[in-house]
Amino acid sequence: MDKLKKFGKAIFNVYFCIGAVAIALLAVMVIFAVIMRYCFKLSWKEVTEFNTTLFAFSTFWGMGANIIKDEHVMIDILYDRVKPALKRWLAVLNHIIVLVVDVIFVYQGFIYAGQMGKQISMGMEIPMLYMYGIMPVCGVICAVCVVVKIAMLITADEAYFAPKNVVLTNDNA
Repeated sequence: MDKLKKFGKAIFNVYFCIGAVAIALLAVMVIFAVIMRYCFKLSWKEVTEFNTTLFAFSTFWGMGANIIKDEHVMIDILYDRVKPALKRWLAVLNHIIVLVVDVIFVYQGFIYAGQMGKQISMGMEIPMLYMYGIMPVCGVICAVCVVVKIAMLITADEAYFAPKNVVLTNDNA
C-alpha cells in the first residue's frame, strides 16, 4: 500500500508541476505581450491566441489538483459541526455528485470539440480541436482525481474529518 501511495504522490507531483509550468509560461507570455504592445507597438495574434489557450489549459488542468488538495470552494460552517463518521459519507456523496457533473462535462466537451474542432484558428492557424480538446481531456483527468479522492475519503482515518475552521465552529468561542 505504501508503494501505491508513493507512486500516486509521484504522479500527482508531475501533474502539479505541469500546471505550475503552464501558469509560469502564461505569466511570462502575458508580460511579454504587454511590454511589446505598449513599449514597442508590436502585437501578434498568435501570441494572443496562445495566451488564451494557455489560460484555458491552466484553468481546466487545475480542476483535478483542486480536488486532490481540497482547494475547491466549500462552505463548511455546517459541515464542520457534523460528526466525523457522518462527514466521511457526506464527503463521498459530495464527490460522487462532482463526478457526475464532471462526466457530463466530459461528454459535452467531446461533442463540442468534435463539432467545432474542424475549424482552423485565426491566430496559430491550427485545428480548433487542439484548443477545444483541452476541456474533455482535462475533464477525464479530473474524473480520475475524483475517483482517487473518493478512495482516499473511504480509507482515511477519522482524524482527517476533524473540523478545519475550529475558530468559527468552536462553541466556546
